[in-house]
Amino acid sequence: MELELETSWFLQCLLAYFCFFLIFTLIKILPLLSLLFSLLPRPKLWCTCEICHTYLNMSWSKKFENLCDWYTHLLKNSPGNTIHIHVLGNTITANPDNVEYMLKTRFENFPKGKPFSLILGDFLGRGIFNVDGDSWRLQKKMASLELGKHSIKSFAFEIINCEIKDRLIPLLSSFAASQKEQHRVLDLQDVFRRFSFDTICRFSFGLDPKCLELSLPMSKFAKAFDLASKLSAERAMTAFPFVWKLKRALNLGSEKQLKKAIKIIHILAKEVIRQRRKMGFLTHNDLLSRFMCTVNDETYLRDVVISFLLAGRDTVGSGLTSLFWLLAKHPNVESEIRREADRVLGKNQELTSFGEMKELHYLQAAVYESMRLYPPIQFDSKFCVDDDILPDGSLLRRGTRVTYHPYAMGRIEEIWGPDCLEFKPERWLKDDGDFSPENPFKYPVFQAGFRVCMGKEIALLELKSVALSLLRRFQIQLATRPHPTLRFSPGLTATLSGGLPVLIREREVAPA
Repeated sequence: MELELETSWFLQCLLAYFCFFLIFTLIKILPLLSLLFSLLPRPKLWCTCEICHTYLNMSWSKKFENLCDWYTHLLKNSPGNTIHIHVLGNTITANPDNVEYMLKTRFENFPKGKPFSLILGDFLGRGIFNVDGDSWRLQKKMASLELGKHSIKSFAFEIINCEIKDRLIPLLSSFAASQKEQHRVLDLQDVFRRFSFDTICRFSFGLDPKCLELSLPMSKFAKAFDLASKLSAERAMTAFPFVWKLKRALNLGSEKQLKKAIKIIHILAKEVIRQRRKMGFLTHNDLLSRFMCTVNDETYLRDVVISFLLAGRDTVGSGLTSLFWLLAKHPNVESEIRREADRVLGKNQELTSFGEMKELHYLQAAVYESMRLYPPIQFDSKFCVDDDILPDGSLLRRGTRVTYHPYAMGRIEEIWGPDCLEFKPERWLKDDGDFSPENPFKYPVFQAGFRVCMGKEIALLELKSVALSLLRRFQIQLATRPHPTLRFSPGLTATLSGGLPVLIREREVAPA
């Protein structure tokens, strides 16, 4: 009896403690929940339409390798090439007229928007990719003034070629030699990301992380950057934003991981700035030094550093990876690139200047065609400020997320013709063989209108320089049987799941 009373008393105390803890927790969390719900856009929390049902239960994955392929299927078969994902509050379009309306005609009504800035704010801060208005205009003006200079393009050409000759080619030669003794496979995606990371750091900050040395050292900064990109992208894809917001407030799960990754990024970004100040920046050509001549705000400079890295590392690495995957499947295109180089530059002759690249029209066409099919940034979102109507008749309520989808646009017959799924560089060439660009709103791989990519020319220079150098020196073949469709991992830029495993052999040098 006494034991039963003690047990009963213990259970009552335990229950009282649990109730007190629950009430205390609710008192603490309810104001937070109220604030979080006040910040949410107002999409439907549930929808019974077929598209939303398929999105929520992920049944699209039974037929499609990637979410972007399912979106492409929907957009191709939708009137006006526009769809609505109600549970995301997202209107997605692959209509060039709609893209022009968003990026040019009604530009002011389609900013990045506060919801987008909130999603990426922890990662990108006030960098150019995450701001609107005066802050965006200021950064655009400063960057465009510098990137447009002939001196900065020549500086970029020197760095790119130095990285190719001193690191990229020796690394591939080393792997090619080792394959004579053992069957070694190289992840070319990893190599290209290391290459673009070294290059953007040297070009933008005047510092060299040396990620592409023969030992392939792991970069703590690069790993944290990859994780932050992946987890930030997952924020944007969720149908229930309050979940990640609550996890962030309580520092749980993926949000805890993201916080740790961003802390590493911030520490190292600040170290980049500190090193640049220590070395002096008034006499240097790198972009950060030029920004630091007029900006003293450390946080602002940190966000500039992170934005440069996102623009220069991930997009170039992605573009090179898909290009070489396509070239490995289309040896006729690879051969034509080499023939053009021999004709324009001379057999076994190196590229010597930025200007010579302009004569390689077929190479330019191959790069553009690769990004038509596999754009480094598969989609881009804006938020509608006021009620609006797209040219195809789609009604938009204020606060709606509006996404244009370059990946899907490259696969629509009405835009590119019945051969849109073919890798065909010739579609970019005129009868005389000269490269002919398309309407940028039909091909918004570099965005278009007022927010067109300012680093476009330097990114193209990097892509073409690597392609030219490697194709003339090496035979690169896929190490595994190519899958009909590339498989992507979540991220702000297109990243191949499983990398790009290849086998490499050196070419025999043909007589001049």
